[in-house]
Amino acid sequence: MRRSALQWVAVHALAIAAAGFFVVPFAFVALTALMSNDQSLTRELWPHPFVWHNLVEVWHTPGFGTWWRNTLIYACAGTALTLLSSVPVAYALACFRFRGRNLAMMVVIATMMLPAQVSIVPLYLVWAKDLHLSGTLWPLIVPMAFGDAFSIFLLRQFLLTIPREYLEAAKVDGCSDLQVLLRVVLPMARPAVAAVALFQFFYCWNDYFGPQIYTSENPGAWTLSYGLQSFKSAHHTDWNLTMAATVLVMAPVIVLFFFAQRAFIEGVTLTGVKG
Repeated sequence: MRRSALQWVAVHALAIAAAGFFVVPFAFVALTALMSNDQSLTRELWPHPFVWHNLVEVWHTPGFGTWWRNTLIYACAGTALTLLSSVPVAYALACFRFRGRNLAMMVVIATMMLPAQVSIVPLYLVWAKDLHLSGTLWPLIVPMAFGDAFSIFLLRQFLLTIPREYLEAAKVDGCSDLQVLLRVVLPMARPAVAAVALFQFFYCWNDYFGPQIYTSENPGAWTLSYGLQSFKSAHHTDWNLTMAATVLVMAPVIVLFFFAQRAFIEGVTLTGVKG
């Protein structure tokens, strides 16, 4: 048994080292978040005692609940709008035959190469000067109703693996293109849709650039990513509270990721033959 254990460690040594490389920073943040203010400034790594009240104190910080609510609205609405706008485009690019399809796909890919900073000035002028919506979440949420290049590309690549025989059989049975999408394509593409939803949710949850540009003038519209920077500036000497705020920001994303791991696995292994 000892020999087999050593063999297992030898085979998985690289994976164990990589896991430790990623886990140690999270462990340090979590342990520091549960220390007292005096202990967090020392070299001690293990809290004694565990100060769970740090999390409660951070949660009751003025504005923190508002940041949480705004981030949840931004992430959920942005994810839903991205799926509603990207799935039909990806379906058309993958399953329809029309002139200019390849050109349209090249345009979608080209938009992925354009940094957001390039177009931020004219977009800000439109939202602030013309529509007078600066200081709100609308400039962050509304653009997602017009599709996302990365989501379209990812969904399109997955939909190409679905055999066309299924689509043609559904049309022979009298289904329209919309019914084929809802009844045939989407059930078979659930792993890809779940993966895209997860990517978009994480992007919105962690987005700092957008909220900094559009919501900085209104603290009532701040999200967690931008509010955390303000919290850090106000508590720059209270590292335990700063780490506690960081834990409260990271925890939902980490929990969601562990529950959604299966979507990534199925997205790799599932083919159009299954189902």
